[in-house]
Amino acid sequence: MIFRETALPGAFTVDIQEHRDERGLFARTFCAQEFEAHGLNPLTVQTNLSFNARAGTLRGLHYQLPPAAETKLVRCTRGAVLDVIVDLRPESPTYLQHVAVELSADNRRALFVPQRFAHGYQTLTDDAEVSYQVSEYYQPGAERGLRFDDPALGIRWPLPPGPVSAKDAAWPLLTERGDLPLPARPARAAEVHP
Repeated sequence: MIFRETALPGAFTVDIQEHRDERGLFARTFCAQEFEAHGLNPLTVQTNLSFNARAGTLRGLHYQLPPAAETKLVRCTRGAVLDVIVDLRPESPTYLQHVAVELSADNRRALFVPQRFAHGYQTLTDDAEVSYQVSEYYQPGAERGLRFDDPALGIRWPLPPGPVSAKDAAWPLLTERGDLPLPARPARAAEVHP
C-alpha cells in the first residue's frame, strides 16, 4: 500500500499497489502491520456500509467524543464520492481546516481519518457505496456533528446539496455552539485530492 500524509497531520490517503496479469489485478487493501509502521491505529471493531441512490447525497460531518473517539478507514466500492474531513483538535495548527479527497471504485483510494476529526461525504454518482472500517463501536451518546453548509468551515461541495438527513441538517453552526472554539481566522481547505 502507498501511504501519503495529507496537509492535516495524521490523516492519510492510502492507495493500493496493483499486481496485474492476464486475469486482472490483486492488491492488499488493509494490513495492520503497515498501518502500525506509519503510526496509525489499525484496530477495527466494526465495518459499516452505506448505499446512496442519488448523486449529490450528503452524509456527515460526523465524529464521536472521547473516550469513544474513532479512527476510520473509508473506501468507495461503487461509484464515486468527495470525502471531506475536518481537523477538530484545537491544539493543532490545522484546527478546523479540511481536506477533500475523491474516493471511487475506479481509483480504489482509501482515506484514513484520525481520532478527533469530523468526516462526511457527497456522492458524485448515483448508486454510490461506501465502506468504513471503524476503531470504536457506535455510541449514540458520544455522537456529534458539524453542519455540511457551515460558512465557518468554507467547504465547497461539488454538486448542489441533494438528500441530507434531518439530523445532519440540524447540527448547530460553529457560531451557535460553545464546545468548539472558533479560530481567529476563517477556516480554509488545506488541499483537495482529485
